[in-house]
Amino acid sequence: MENERRVVSVIVVNEASVLSRITDLFSGRGYNIESLTVAPIPDSKYSRLTIVTAGSVRVIEQITKQLHKLIPILRVYDHVDFVEKEMALIKFPISESITDIDILCQAYNGKIVNVGADMVVAMVADEPKRIDNFLKAISRFNPKEIVRGGAVALER
Repeated sequence: MENERRVVSVIVVNEASVLSRITDLFSGRGYNIESLTVAPIPDSKYSRLTIVTAGSVRVIEQITKQLHKLIPILRVYDHVDFVEKEMALIKFPISESITDIDILCQAYNGKIVNVGADMVVAMVADEPKRIDNFLKAISRFNPKEIVRGGAVALER
């Protein structure tokens, strides 16, 4: 069976050890988590975890069923039709063309977010594949540091 990229969201009670129990489930099965984003759900006692992994449909179904068995989990979504975004911050030397960097960022839902004495920091937020494309496109501007924030997803 072919491994394919999968996005799973998990709604959990916001309490100690929940993240550890979830990551243990993946590592216990020998599956890598490519991206993991966690944030509290406003005005609730819950958090949303967005997990990007790869596996066959059968394996992901198995992981999803096992996630449901973990006590603090409220709901698990194995996304099929969803909106997915990822954020990246990129630091450039001030000697690079700020105008060209800003124009490129705008094409990927981004902008310059900070300018210092010797550096410029840009931010983009787009689909993960488009973030990959953006990072290739900006390589000519000699980025000094790149931080990717991990995917977040929401069912349509």
